[in-house]
Amino acid sequence: MAESRYLELLAEKFPNHRRVKTELVNLKAILALPKGTEYFLSDIHGEYDAFQYFVRSASGTIKAKIDEAYSGMLTETEREQLAALIYDPENEIKRREKTERDFDGWCTKSIYRLIVICRMVSSKYTRSKVRRILPDNTGYAMDELLFADDDSNRNSYYNEIIEAILEYDAAKTFLKELAATISSLAVDHLHIIGDIFDRGPKPHDVMDFLMARRNVDIQWGNHDVVWMGAACGNRACIANIIRLNVSYNNFDMLEIGYGINLRPLSMFAEKIYENDLCKGFWPHVIDTNRYDPIPEELAARMHKMIAIIQFKCEGQIIREHPEYGLDDRLLLDKIDYEKGTVTIDGKTYPLNDTNFPTIDPADPYRLTPGEEKVMATLEAAILNSEKLQEHIRFLYSHGELATTYNGNLLYHGCVPLTEDGEFQKVTINGKSYKGAALFRKLDKEIRNAYFNPPEGISRAEAANLMWYLWLAPDSPLYGREKMATFERLFIDDPETHAERPVPYYQLINDRDICVKILRDFGLDPLRGKILNGHVPVKIKDGESPVKGGGMLYVIDGGIAKAYQKKTGIAGYTFIFNSRFMALSEHRPYQPIKPDGTQEFISPIIRTVYTLPERMLVIDTDQGKELLKQVGDLEQLLDAYKRGAIKEKYPPHSKYYSK
Repeated sequence: MAESRYLELLAEKFPNHRRVKTELVNLKAILALPKGTEYFLSDIHGEYDAFQYFVRSASGTIKAKIDEAYSGMLTETEREQLAALIYDPENEIKRREKTERDFDGWCTKSIYRLIVICRMVSSKYTRSKVRRILPDNTGYAMDELLFADDDSNRNSYYNEIIEAILEYDAAKTFLKELAATISSLAVDHLHIIGDIFDRGPKPHDVMDFLMARRNVDIQWGNHDVVWMGAACGNRACIANIIRLNVSYNNFDMLEIGYGINLRPLSMFAEKIYENDLCKGFWPHVIDTNRYDPIPEELAARMHKMIAIIQFKCEGQIIREHPEYGLDDRLLLDKIDYEKGTVTIDGKTYPLNDTNFPTIDPADPYRLTPGEEKVMATLEAAILNSEKLQEHIRFLYSHGELATTYNGNLLYHGCVPLTEDGEFQKVTINGKSYKGAALFRKLDKEIRNAYFNPPEGISRAEAANLMWYLWLAPDSPLYGREKMATFERLFIDDPETHAERPVPYYQLINDRDICVKILRDFGLDPLRGKILNGHVPVKIKDGESPVKGGGMLYVIDGGIAKAYQKKTGIAGYTFIFNSRFMALSEHRPYQPIKPDGTQEFISPIIRTVYTLPERMLVIDTDQGKELLKQVGDLEQLLDAYKRGAIKEKYPPHSKYYSK
């Protein structure tokens, strides 16, 4: 009965045998095409400008197409200028408007050249798929130009299209949308392996960019999950995201991007720390604020204020959840407020800051009325931020803790392992989980916290788990022995600052460990690779992103400016097309110069694995789904042949019957 009902529903979309056969031909054609290019990035950390450039340029792939098409025809400078038009059409067009004597002539020439590149990057797709990708406004004209033939009788028609584009002042829009189409076609599927948020100034722009793309998936990082917890109203998560972004001077993002009102925090901090310079809390000013410039001395006071609130909120959770095993993070009650020292792991250290006017030594984790008011305001702002909640829902709809895709395994941080290489058991709600089962359980609990918290428990309380995953040693999203935020802020002794990695990061140098992880997730180690981020690869110190004899790739190379001194580069991207897998090593993104020009430095692309034979769509996960559709349609076709389901034809068709 269920199968019959399914075929009847399918018949509504394909009402007769002719429509079924047409779709079968289309699906069989798609299955025979080369697989599209997959593109992997991790640890974006709000660096929108560099991120969008990496994606728009397809990590140098588009420049390679330009060189292939125009080498010997255009100079290197002309090819670089054409690439710049694709990478950043808005600013390149503005520059050309100022410098070109014949701007319309430049537009005409550029349209023809971009059409050639667009044909090249669309060659892997059916015409129907390309047409679905084309923009609404200019798609018709683009379609005509893309699929033009060499018939001389039609040349005047194509020339007329371009002349009309110029006549009606649509050239700039056409060029921008054509450039965006090239970038979209060059990257068929985009994988974001965690940590979109924090440190950099524009995570909201990154999220908008991702939401406008087709075929995107996200593997949550700990910086993403703490924002997801904050969106549930969890105060420890809220305090963490505010502290981190105040410390990196990201006031435009917080107040303008997401509409989070920081006024109560700033006023309270100014009042409490009026005579305190808060020397250890001055922000890392990597990017300046355009709309909400906050004086650094005020930012320092806000940073200290929210840090103290954070430690209080975290302490409350740790006391309520002894099963988390985080008692070593209860430090406010380990302070000797008279001597100005703190005792950690049995050793006493002097504090570099002893001004704690809002801490009651007898009850150090209780918020004062002023702190309560600050947190109530922040909580309300986050819960009512439409933009933020929209972005968080996208993280849920397009994200998960771990993804298996086309035989590869993607996760942000680590798989918890013991020192001898066994899967570590982690207790969740009284039951132990390990390996792939741990990821599945945590994924379910994270979703429940936002959409369906247990009866009698608020979303904010359920999101305590997200805070735990943000910093716990056995979290697959964190993977260090401790998060030493308190120590870095209040203790000068560097030995307390160390956040030592868990065994996983040493064990993944062993190929057998990588094979074991792939098999636990149901993947074939002869075919699959592991991709993760989270820990910046320090190239300048001789570290390699390739682990386990080529079984695992750590692709956090430092897109975030804050990490580039440590890594020596500006990020990795990983490319998987129908012929090979490759690592792209990037140099720092160069912003636009005062004269409107911009330098784009091509990455170093290194092939790390060559497929034994070209991979077709039929060999992919998408191919498996298409084969299921073929099977369903063949059943429907058989039902039509047997008369089990009546065929329908449109009026005026010779096959039409009432």
